[in-house]
Amino acid sequence: MTPAPTSPRPSRLRRTLRWMLALFLVIAILGAVAAGVLYTAVASKLPDVESLRDIEMQEPLYVYASDGRLIALFGETRRYPVKIDDVPLRLKQAFLATEDARFYEHGGIDYRGVARALWLLATTDDRRVPGGSTITQQVARQFFLSSEYSFTRKFAEMLLARKMEQNLSKDEIFELYLNKSFFGNRAYGVAAAAEFYYGKSLDTLDLDEMASLAAIPKFPSSGNPLSNPERAKERRDVYVLARMQELGFISAQEASAARAVEMHATPHERPIEVFAPYVAEMVRLEMVARYGGDVLTRGYHVTTTIDPTMQAAAEAAVRTGLSTYDRRHGWVKPAETFELAAGEDVAATARRLRGIAAQAGLLPAIVVRSSEGTADVVLADGVTVTLDAASSRWTGRTPGALLTRGELVRVRRIETPSKGPADATAAPAVSWQLDQLPRAQATLVSMQPDDGAVRALIGGFSFAGSSFNRATQSRRQPGSSFKPFVFAAAMEKGFNPASIVLDAPVLFRMRQGQDWRPQNSDGRFLGPMRLREALVQSRNLVAVRLLDAIGVDYARRYISHFGFEEAQLPPNLSIALGTPSLSPIDVTRGYAVFANGGFRITPWFIDEVRDREGNLIFKENPPQACRGCAAGGVPGQPAAPSHVVDGFDLGPASAQRTVTQAPEAPAEAPAPRADGAAPVIAPRAIDERVAYQMISMMRDVVRRGTGTAARVLERDDVGGKTGSTNEHRDAWFSGFGGNLVTSVWVGRDDNRSLGFREYGGRAALPIWIDFMRVALEGVPEAGNEPPEGMVRVAVTAGGRLLPTTSESGGIIEYVKAEDLERMETEIELPLDDVPTEEAFDIF
Repeated sequence: MTPAPTSPRPSRLRRTLRWMLALFLVIAILGAVAAGVLYTAVASKLPDVESLRDIEMQEPLYVYASDGRLIALFGETRRYPVKIDDVPLRLKQAFLATEDARFYEHGGIDYRGVARALWLLATTDDRRVPGGSTITQQVARQFFLSSEYSFTRKFAEMLLARKMEQNLSKDEIFELYLNKSFFGNRAYGVAAAAEFYYGKSLDTLDLDEMASLAAIPKFPSSGNPLSNPERAKERRDVYVLARMQELGFISAQEASAARAVEMHATPHERPIEVFAPYVAEMVRLEMVARYGGDVLTRGYHVTTTIDPTMQAAAEAAVRTGLSTYDRRHGWVKPAETFELAAGEDVAATARRLRGIAAQAGLLPAIVVRSSEGTADVVLADGVTVTLDAASSRWTGRTPGALLTRGELVRVRRIETPSKGPADATAAPAVSWQLDQLPRAQATLVSMQPDDGAVRALIGGFSFAGSSFNRATQSRRQPGSSFKPFVFAAAMEKGFNPASIVLDAPVLFRMRQGQDWRPQNSDGRFLGPMRLREALVQSRNLVAVRLLDAIGVDYARRYISHFGFEEAQLPPNLSIALGTPSLSPIDVTRGYAVFANGGFRITPWFIDEVRDREGNLIFKENPPQACRGCAAGGVPGQPAAPSHVVDGFDLGPASAQRTVTQAPEAPAEAPAPRADGAAPVIAPRAIDERVAYQMISMMRDVVRRGTGTAARVLERDDVGGKTGSTNEHRDAWFSGFGGNLVTSVWVGRDDNRSLGFREYGGRAALPIWIDFMRVALEGVPEAGNEPPEGMVRVAVTAGGRLLPTTSESGGIIEYVKAEDLERMETEIELPLDDVPTEEAFDIF
């Protein structure tokens, strides 16, 4: 019997297994090669995670007043980085429970989470599934990777997470996450989110608020407490608080109490404590110029020279002054009218006001009803206000007679505090006033004359209405407020306050064959008069004759010492009437030379700059005036006495005409700064004695001249000069008092007339007074002692020198010692000798 044949199955099974094993090995090898290639391709492009140690979070530019109060924040993002040690434990736990409960256990990749994500990808149709991304991976994505959804990006994210875990501590990574995450509404980082949504710092947050913040990063735009409070509450209660309770971070009672709190987030912008938008913009431009275009994201802290009290006083003075001016010229019919639909609801009307900004407290409103003496207007927030007769009393007409349905008008909210102790807790009474945007603009610049520190600056009626800074960017004619510079040039040439110059008609024939007949503002001529009186009364003809006597070329060179560019000064006699086009800040700088004893200072407004860590990177050391210092600028060295000048002996023969003596001790130089930097002495611009004479004369302008309204301040140290230009296009008052020099300009942007008799003393001086009343409160009066090298003399009303032993009295003046001989040889000009008109050729 033959044996049965052997079955071939085992052999085929072995062959199949061998092929499968071989295929698996090939696939494994190919997979390993592919993984190696992928790793090499991705890893070679990974950034250095060590750079995260020195990462600079984007922070805004902070601008502060001199006392540290906030003026402005510049930047697209809200971010206030915090150290991990300053984050409350409960807040950390809220984020850990929400984002990565095993953060302090894994090595950057949570493999359980990855497995869960892969399972969901395999068993669902969703392309995006939750889970799989640890806090470390999120930080890697936030700083180095895009938001692209791909396996390559995910692989790179995981590799980066591993590298970060090897190079950074867990707390360092967690700190980066808390400061980098986006929370919606331009808030980056948990500190900015806490401030914006709740107006709180991290250490004052309640548990429900912490849980709400932790729920935001997953859906920062569509699920934050403002955009979708219902969804935010659901995530807070069902996800964050429940997860914190599950992990043992909070008790069931704490979770229940937090869930019971209603959502209460509201927008909280960081409050602006000092309103100075024009100054803020000046700082922004200067910081960009100094440190580059990324200055708004590097967290610089800039402290300015602005005094908050003075700035508020300047803002109020300008607004009140322009409103007073505008009301003098009556009501102007609104220029814009909306076509309101019949039966249009309040909400639709209010929407028309979107994009129309409030300006200086004047709110935009649309008239919806006008009849029977009253009118109803709708504000941008949808509130309807009824204007009664009292609201428009200043116009002399009722709102019903002034307004038409659909007109765009301006209204002002007036709050009147309750009176009496019984009403101490009562809300103030609210009324509404019909108003209008003023037709004019104004600027105010106030600075310390000794070093040029700007203490207050207003660039216009409203920054919201126009960001154009008229204080620094506009150039206007100063009119008669320029005369002190011409008079100072004459004093340097040998004239003095008692010198006689004719106030009489004069004709100048120009090369082109034209005639120029300058006129006084009142059309009258007063004949021979002392220069002091000519400045007090602002006589144009005297200024023109004086400039003609000293020469235009000389005057332009001399006046340029005040800080003006010589090219800005027209090369003709018209500069005596203030025709140069100058900025208000430059005019203020020029007046500072008089007030500080003759030194040219440079206006400045940035005191110091610190980086995000608080390190000082810039501290201003401005050149300072040094009264009594030599012209060469040696600190503490007095000017040499001039008892013998040009061969004229001021010895015993002149003993009765007192020559002021040099001080017994050297003048006190500016003290060294706190940081040890040596003081810088400003260059001398004019003779100290000329500065004294001009201060004395401009104080008389206030005592009995065109600036007498300023006597209301009841200060003997206040002085200055009014200024007006042709057809009343510009009104000025520039002056000094205490430790300040201040200029006010009023005019129209279109260069049209301000109106009849709108002189500097009427349009600009009241603003100056209102500001200085506040700015000089409690400030000692500044002295004006004659410096060395001056002689005390007595003169007649006609300018003739009197012997000091005369009992007839006379007018006391102080003149430069070298000018005394000229005074003794001057002959008084009788009034009868005054010509009716003199003619001069100008070539």
